[in-house]
Amino acid sequence: MGVCWGPVVRVLVLQAAWALGGGQVRYSVPEEAKAGTVVGRLAQDLGLEAGEPEARRLRLVAQGRRASVEVSGASGALVVSSRLDREELCGKSAPCALRLEVLVERPLRVFHVELEVTDINDNAPLFPAARKNLSIAEFTTLPGSRFPLEGASDADVGANAQLSYTLSPSEHFRLDLQKWNERNIVPDLVLTKPLDRETMPVHRLVLTASDGGRPSLTGTMELVISVLDANDNAPQFNQSVYKVQLPESAAEGTLVARLNATDPDEGINSEVTYTATHFFPLSGRDVITVNPNTGEIRLTGALDFEEVSIFDFRIEARDKGTPPLSGHCSVELEVLDVNDNAPEVWVTSLSVPVPEDAAVGTVVALLSVSDRDSGANGRVRCAVRPAAPFGLVARLAGSYSLVLREALDRERVAEYEVEVRAEDGGAPPLRASRGLRVPVSDVNDNAPAFAQAVYTVLARENNAAGAELARLWARDPDEAGNGRVSYSVAEGGGGGGGGAAAGGGWRPASSYVSVDAESGRLWALQPLDYEAVQVPQFEVRAVDAGEPPLCGNATVQLFVVDENDNAPALLAPAGVGPGPGAAVSAASGPVSGALWAWAAWGAPAGQVVAKIRAVDADSGYNAWLRYELWEPRGKGPFRVGLYSGEVSTARALEEADGPRQRLVIVVRDHGEPARSATATLSVSLGEAAEAALAAAGSSSSSPGAGLRPAAGTEAGATAASSTNVWLVVAICAVSSLFLLAVVLYGASRWAPRAAVLSGPGPATLVCASEVGSWSYSQRQSRSLCVADGAGKSDLMVFSPNFPAPPGPAAKETQPEPPALPDTVVDGIPGQ
Repeated sequence: MGVCWGPVVRVLVLQAAWALGGGQVRYSVPEEAKAGTVVGRLAQDLGLEAGEPEARRLRLVAQGRRASVEVSGASGALVVSSRLDREELCGKSAPCALRLEVLVERPLRVFHVELEVTDINDNAPLFPAARKNLSIAEFTTLPGSRFPLEGASDADVGANAQLSYTLSPSEHFRLDLQKWNERNIVPDLVLTKPLDRETMPVHRLVLTASDGGRPSLTGTMELVISVLDANDNAPQFNQSVYKVQLPESAAEGTLVARLNATDPDEGINSEVTYTATHFFPLSGRDVITVNPNTGEIRLTGALDFEEVSIFDFRIEARDKGTPPLSGHCSVELEVLDVNDNAPEVWVTSLSVPVPEDAAVGTVVALLSVSDRDSGANGRVRCAVRPAAPFGLVARLAGSYSLVLREALDRERVAEYEVEVRAEDGGAPPLRASRGLRVPVSDVNDNAPAFAQAVYTVLARENNAAGAELARLWARDPDEAGNGRVSYSVAEGGGGGGGGAAAGGGWRPASSYVSVDAESGRLWALQPLDYEAVQVPQFEVRAVDAGEPPLCGNATVQLFVVDENDNAPALLAPAGVGPGPGAAVSAASGPVSGALWAWAAWGAPAGQVVAKIRAVDADSGYNAWLRYELWEPRGKGPFRVGLYSGEVSTARALEEADGPRQRLVIVVRDHGEPARSATATLSVSLGEAAEAALAAAGSSSSSPGAGLRPAAGTEAGATAASSTNVWLVVAICAVSSLFLLAVVLYGASRWAPRAAVLSGPGPATLVCASEVGSWSYSQRQSRSLCVADGAGKSDLMVFSPNFPAPPGPAAKETQPEPPALPDTVVDGIPGQ
């Protein structure tokens, strides 16, 4: 409007006040300030140091309408960004205050800035029309008669909108200002001297309206006054002001009021027509109309309390006289608020995803809530659904923070659908909601866990290198790298079950087993040897790829199942008792070649001549030995105990049997296929005295040693007592291992989470007993049992492929092995 700003523009900081939980800064700026005008040092008023506004991303949050200001990123100042028009922003409302929200990140904070746009005198007064026509009867219109004029309006507020009126000089008229109400002053034209149409039929006056601005702006309206003859009584209303209240929900066509003006004249001079004029605001013309004949005022449009709460207008009642006379009244229509606006919810900031280890109280989102209604209809309550794990914290009026109330667990809930509900206080209340998707990001808070704490794996010895033994699997509920598991064999142990002793020392597990890092497939690096190690135990570790990585362990017990890969080894035979003509001898250690013994002619049937002893490095059936007389065939004078190895007379010896008998004895195990060893025993026959003398000669060199290797050397004659001592030691050791195995079996049987992963083929435990024999394994076993009802008991662990029961020749002196049970306990058949 021609206003020059230049250096006149200045920005006033009205107030910088801080409150607990967040500050509010108030600034003031005149409208029409040029773009780039500094409103205030926002960053400094918020307590930010130099450089922090840009680093912490100081910014404004838009809330539905253009703010016309922005934050300078470098300096942190609040500057004008576009044209500020107070009338466009706030209309006639005063003061004109814009509420702004300012966000500061890292950490996230919210500040409220109130920007007052002050009015300048940039709008001149404006009359509804440039010309006003009046008709005044001559003479009949007495001095002092008043003629209301339509006042001007000014879009400014305050002093800039305070209007004053002046009238061009006239001897017949003067201007009188009437205070219509607290908001409006209207001018009345007052007749000061009777009119004379013949002297001056038309009076032309200029009504000037000036506002209170500096400099003052003016507007004009021309008054054209026609002097008529006359009608000397004007219509009159029964009251000068009518006040009406209607709810904003009133429908189109609703009756506002019914007015009636009376005219004491008669005839055409008393007929009245009604006209609505002087609307304030002018938009009342679109929603209010009056019936010209009846005076009924009705709605022709919709009311909106949020747009206009009060309509002021005048009703003119004009008769049909010549000239016509008119009467006037004022109507004030107050619009009552109804709850016709639902709350509105805006998300001003959203920080997602939320890490599952986020602390309670973490701010997830910032929300703004508003309702255009007033009073109780505009009071809004907010809630969040579901009620956990998030909650709402009220900051200032209409502002909320969505915060974390409970700890999160991504493995339980990976994403939340949060709904913020707003409800006003109307009757009935109106509601609105805003949905938020809050994903939860993973942290490495779960270690890999195996299905069992202990895995039992069965594998046959002499397995091929690279053979798969088992597959292990550990579960990690985390995602991506935090849940990606790799497997490895933990160093620190590998022996077990006698492996250290038999194998010549401790061996790390990684020397004979390996696990695939990705699949958990466990395989053998080299063939296993039962005679070297029976039950190696080691740990498999599962490690995830998180930061820091977490791990879990499982123990693997690898039971090596024996194979028949060792043939029986012969020991020097031991005599079993001094019988008539029987030689008593003892030896220790493996032997080879022919053996010999003494026997007397006339020895009765059943006389034990010698005892063949053998051992097998295998175990179970593979180490269970039987003895067969291979030569001579047929009915010879000697026989061999099937399981005892005792060589005894089958009948009484005679001189016809000759001076010497050569016996070939085969020792076989029960493996599949069976392995064997052959012993040649030479029995010298003679008189009882000669046999005793031979025995005595043998005893002189080595006490009790009468049965010797046929080679005739003294090196093979070791004391029988030495052999017996070693047998006793072996028996004690095997018994101790048996007790230990029973305890371990019980523990593994009832231990939680123990499992068996069997390799190819089952293993079978068999308990056998024999009479007069002691066949044993040189190795330990963790799965043992004791046979009942036998004079001598063997502790035996057999493989599942055991041979058929011995033939008829063996049945006459030895029992058959017991039947194998079919049950499986802890994955090992036969227990």
